[in-house]
Amino acid sequence: MAVTEASTPVPHACHKTALLIGADSEVESGLCSILNPEGWRLQKASGNDEAFLLAKSSIFDLVITGRHTSGREDVAFLRRIRSVRPHTRMIILADEGTPADAIASMREHAFGYLSKSFSMDSLGEIVQMALDSPAWDDGIEVVSATPQWIKLHVRCAILAADRLLSFMGEIADLDLPDDERRDVGIAFREMLLNAMEHGGQFDPTQYVEISYIRTSHVVMCRIKDPGQGFTLEEIRHAAIGNPPEDPTAHISIRNEQGMRPGGYGVMLAKHLVDDLVYSEKGNEVLLVKYLNSPSPTNT
Repeated sequence: MAVTEASTPVPHACHKTALLIGADSEVESGLCSILNPEGWRLQKASGNDEAFLLAKSSIFDLVITGRHTSGREDVAFLRRIRSVRPHTRMIILADEGTPADAIASMREHAFGYLSKSFSMDSLGEIVQMALDSPAWDDGIEVVSATPQWIKLHVRCAILAADRLLSFMGEIADLDLPDDERRDVGIAFREMLLNAMEHGGQFDPTQYVEISYIRTSHVVMCRIKDPGQGFTLEEIRHAAIGNPPEDPTAHISIRNEQGMRPGGYGVMLAKHLVDDLVYSEKGNEVLLVKYLNSPSPTNT
């Protein structure tokens, strides 16, 4: 399926337009395989300056930066383009980037940020997220942040959770083997979705508070939901509350209550991190993962 390309935008009632910056045949090919040619056109710009001029004269539904510029350059470009198109949905690609650049991209409301020789699969996932969310609004508010201590407010919506996980993958450069890094990501996602679903009822007007702290020896993540709290003994819809003699009791309870399949999140998370601690009220949880060796401070 080929996506047509033109030097200047051609209005079409049924088409949206994506702008790809820079010459990158691999990224262009990947985008052409994702964007439906019946609904999307792909236009290219040679660099950020040309892209800025195009954005001043035309509205693009999606902008993807070139990966041969640095994360810092692309964040600066994002600020420029938002001065003329405040709601532009931009995905930043960068061969060179730091956790600080990823944080800056969140502050400037990038839709996504990928660096460190990202895979085409990762690009496909974040682009598909952008395509599947026509009513997108940011949903991630940076309260304060350094690469070692980040405070966020995140809307109770699955899209916001998935975007945050992508950003955190760029920020949390953990000194862990790949499998352990993946485990930490799974545990964080499970607890985040639990907070959004059970504490926030997936109400997009509600927000989850998140704090991420990284030292040379430990990573901690605090998640606080807007709900009334609970005790583990009360959550009969979760596997962790099953009696020993009936390890699947929660499944029938979830079916009766019309809940989505699952209920293993807390149990899974407890096995994937070193410590998982709830507050007395039950609407805050702390995940702790110990690092095997100190790492240099990220800047």
